[in-house]
Parts: sequence; structure tokens; C-alpha cells
Amino acid sequence: MVTSRELGKTRLPLWAAGFVVLTCVAILGLSAWREWEARNADLRNAEIDVTNLAQSLIQHADDTFELADTILVGLVHRLEIDGTGPDTILKLQAYLPTRKSSERIRGIFIYDATGRWLATTEHLDFSKLNNSDREYFQRHRDSTDAGTLIGRPVKSRSGGQWIVTASRRINDSDGGFAGVALLTIDVSYFVKFYERFDIGPNGSASLLNDSGIMLARSRDESGAFVGRDLSDAPLFRSWKSRPAAAVYYFKSPLDGAERLSYYQRSSRYPLMVLASKSQADVLAPWRRAAAARMSFVLGLVLLIAVIGYYLVRQLLQRQRTAQALVAKEANFRLLAEQSSDMVTRIGLDNRLLYVSPSCARITGWSAEELMGTSALAGIHADDMERVEQAIAALKNGEAEEARFVYRQRHRDKGEIWVEAALHVTVASDSGVIDGVVTVVRDMTEQKDLQDRLASLATTDGLTGLANRRAFDDHLADEWARARRDGTQLSLLLIDVDHFKKFNDLYGHLAGDACLRALARILSAQARRPADLAARYGGEEFAVLLPNTGPEGCAEVGEAIRQALLDLAMLHAQNPPSRLVTASIGGAAALPSQTAMDSSTLVAAADRALYAAKESGRDRLVMSGQVIAWPAKSA
Repeated sequence: MVTSRELGKTRLPLWAAGFVVLTCVAILGLSAWREWEARNADLRNAEIDVTNLAQSLIQHADDTFELADTILVGLVHRLEIDGTGPDTILKLQAYLPTRKSSERIRGIFIYDATGRWLATTEHLDFSKLNNSDREYFQRHRDSTDAGTLIGRPVKSRSGGQWIVTASRRINDSDGGFAGVALLTIDVSYFVKFYERFDIGPNGSASLLNDSGIMLARSRDESGAFVGRDLSDAPLFRSWKSRPAAAVYYFKSPLDGAERLSYYQRSSRYPLMVLASKSQADVLAPWRRAAAARMSFVLGLVLLIAVIGYYLVRQLLQRQRTAQALVAKEANFRLLAEQSSDMVTRIGLDNRLLYVSPSCARITGWSAEELMGTSALAGIHADDMERVEQAIAALKNGEAEEARFVYRQRHRDKGEIWVEAALHVTVASDSGVIDGVVTVVRDMTEQKDLQDRLASLATTDGLTGLANRRAFDDHLADEWARARRDGTQLSLLLIDVDHFKKFNDLYGHLAGDACLRALARILSAQARRPADLAARYGGEEFAVLLPNTGPEGCAEVGEAIRQALLDLAMLHAQNPPSRLVTASIGGAAALPSQTAMDSSTLVAAADRALYAAKESGRDRLVMSGQVIAWPAKSA
């Protein structure tokens, strides 16, 4: 008769074999899940890449057509005021080349009501040329819409290359059709710009209009895709129901490749960009790595199975002990290995006794590579002292737990921010502290978000310069530094002349473009690391120049005034130049020789600015003398 004890011994090998099988299946399943997650992570990273690229490209397209729009508005306004008589055209022919100041602009053209060429930046005989057959000309002739029209790409009659057109209707004094002002942009300009970005061997960046017409595409120097109608593609068939920007997976109708992409529509113009990567390119590194890892896992599973066969026989004599150990190990791994945070156990010698698999995601190193190494390895030198002090306090019994944020080296990403929660462990038999358990979480994205929010709080949203708050803080710091070092500090206040009239005449969009143009000039002049260009308020700007005397301040101020004149933005309500100009007031101070605070420097520059306006505008006035009041007696 078989006793229950013998029956248990008979079943034990089956249970152990089942455990080995389940372990192998679990390892294979977990490996497959982790590989699938790694694949999805690569796709998500690629989605982030194409999202950032698309947002950059749509900003570039908006800036390009905003520049074209600004030029066209000025030309049409001038022609509608002065007419298209021979004298006006003669002056305009000499003036147009001065407006072609950017590599973005291919050419500028003026046509009369019959399509005859009146003026252009191109050096050719255009007396017999006529553009009345162009679609944009016919649209303007048949419509009274005064806005800028972005047309389909066409072959240039003057150069033969593919171009994108931006045009506006010219009206005569009675409101009738008097012709068209046209600005062209080379398709190759966009192609060359897109080639600056690394989007993989089969990636692409495309610029299209809202009707699905291809305007430009990367790796298309021959123009084979320019003008292609993609309105029947799934993206455009459901265009109205789609959001303005989104991740989009599709099979390309141009080359048949499966792609992941991000499209972004312009909020200002009938344009969109589509940045895409080939899924095959994105997943190629993962496939190679996954094949290697799965080969290793299969070998490991086979080894486990062989060893398990021999261990089963040993488990016949140690059934109860083995079951307890298996249960304890399973519970520990259930808590540690399934956690998205990295769990480690640190010995009294600061060596890692255990590392959970999440270490690969958080640090880039596997648990096998980290096991037995120092827990302090990879910590930033500036954070090392306080981390060592916290661990020492825990091991000495001065504290039971601690929590802090520090910088940690990542195998692939360089430096990341992590948050660590530490707790002491004690031996079950003696109650003596025998180590520390830590739970580490990646805080890089949260830290980056905090840094971005801090940057937004000190940046002017329109111009990208420092805002008034950042200027006031910087002025106080530089004043204190100049007082301590005995150096001079200079300030320029810049105000756009008759800016309200400019806004009333050309509109707020043109006014914003004017302020951004001035901001770019200020950024170019404030070139030293300590220099600061800021938007002081409305159309008023400030440039703070540490370690600069009156002569240097005047030199920078005059360079700003001249650069704005050279930009030649039209301003019909700003005589006598009828261009956008600025009045500039400058002042210099020697804080170490005055008991006053930084407000005296601002007041002096403001008085100089007022003097510049009173003496005729479009000029620089420096304060009468360096501000250097004697310090108050003790």
C-alpha cells in the first residue's frame, strides 16, 4: 500500500519539473513582452523625433511666407499709393533688388493688368514677357480678395527651376484690377533646408498645401515629386475630421514604404508639413538587438531546463525547504521585478547585492552588469557628498529612511535626474542593520519640464527675448557685480518711432513681425555672454551691457539704429525716411562710486531716450555724463 508520504515523494519530481517548465515559459514570455515594449519604445521615440521635426519645419515655413507677406504688403501699398506710371516703375526697378535681402527670396515681380512684366529683380529682358496665363494671375484678376495667395509650384519662366509663388492683387485708385505683385521662393531652398535634418536613409520631410499638392520634398533635387496631387491619399480624404497636428502611420503613395510620421498644419497659411521615417529604418536596430537577446534567452532557458532536470532529483530530499525558498523568491521578484522603478539592495560596503531588471530602462545597464559594483558609481561629483552622507547616516542608525534627487550617469543618454527613496534593513535574527534598500525613479522629464516652465516665466512670448521680470533681476545682479568689481555698466533703451501708426496702417501681424525683426537685431548686438537684450514693454526694448563704458554703449546703440535702417521696413507714417526707425537713449554708470541703486541708470537712459525723441527721432542720444555720484558718508 502506497503511503501519503511516498505519494508526496512521487509527485514532487512532477511539481519540480512543472516549476522548471513554468519558469522557462515565464522567462520567454517576459522576454517577448520586454522586446515588444522595446519595439514600441523605439516607435514612440521616433514619433517624438518626427513631431519635433514637423514643428520646426512648420515654423520655418511660417517664417518664410511671413517674410514674403511682409514684402508684398509693402510693395502693393506703395504701388496703390504711387500708381504704376513710368516714373514709379523706374524707381521700383531700382528699389526691388534691395528687398531681395534673404536667401529665401528667389525673385520679386510686378505685372500690370494685362500680365505684362513691369519690374523684377531678375537681370533679363522682360519687355515681351507676359504672365496672364498663370493661375495666380487669373485668380487675382477675377477676385477682389486683397490677401496673399500661395499658389501651386510652377516652372519659372526666368530661370526654369521649380518655384513656389506668393502674390497679392494690386488695385487702382477706383478699386479696379491694376496688376499683380509676385514673390517667388525656390523649391530647392526648402529641399536644402530639409537635408540638414537626419531622418534616416529612407525618411522624408514634405511641404504641402491644404489641397494635397506637394510643394517640396527632401531628397528631391530633380523636382520629381513637386506638384504631385495627393488629394486622394487617406490623409486628405478625411482631412476635415482630423486634428491640426497628429502622429500618422501610412503607406506612402510615392514610394510604397510603410512610414510613421507627424503632420502639422500651419495656423496662419494654407500649408502643412509631413515629417516621416521609414518603419523599417526605425526598427532595424531593434530587430538586430532583439535577435541577439532572444538567442541569449533561448540559450539561458535551455540551460535552465538541463540544470532543472538534475535539481529535481535533489529536491526530493529538500521539498519543504525548496518550496519555502521558491515562494519567498517569487514574492520578492513579484514586487521588485514587476516595478517600473529600479529596486536595489546595498550592503554595508556600499556594494550592490541586488538590482531589479528596471535598471536597464533607468540607467542603460543590465542587472548582471551592475551586480557587485559600487552603489555610488555614476553619481555626479557635485551630488556625491550629500548622497554619501545620507547613506552613512542610515547605516549608522541616525535615520531610518531618506529621500533626495540627484544626477546619475546613463549609459546612452549621458546625464539624467533621478529620485531615490532609501530605507534600512535589519537582520531577522539579530536586529542589526545589515544594509539599505533603495527605490530609484527617473525624474528627467519632470526636471526638464520644470526647467522649461522656469524659462517661459522669464521669456517674452512674441520676440523670444528676456521679459521685463528677467531684465529687472539681471539688472540688479549686474549692478551688484559692477559695484563689487569696480567696473562700468551701460544701458540702452530703444523705442520704435510712431509704432502705433505702423500698427494702424499695416495691421497687428505686420507690427508683430516688425518687433520680431528688431528683436533679432538686438540679439545679434548683445553678443557677449553677460549682455542681455529684453523687451521692456510694448514697442520699447532694453539692452544691458556689463563692463562697458559710454563709448562702447554708443557704438552698440548706433549699430542697432543702423541695422534697423538697413532692414528697410516700409513705414509710410514715419517721415522723412518712411522706413521703420528707432529712437535710442543710452547711459553708463560706475556703481562703485555711487550710493544710488540701479534705478538711476534706468532713469538716465530714459531721459536720454526722451531727448532723442524730442530732437527728431531716428537717433541715439547718450546721457550727458557717466553717472557717478559720490557715496554717502558713514
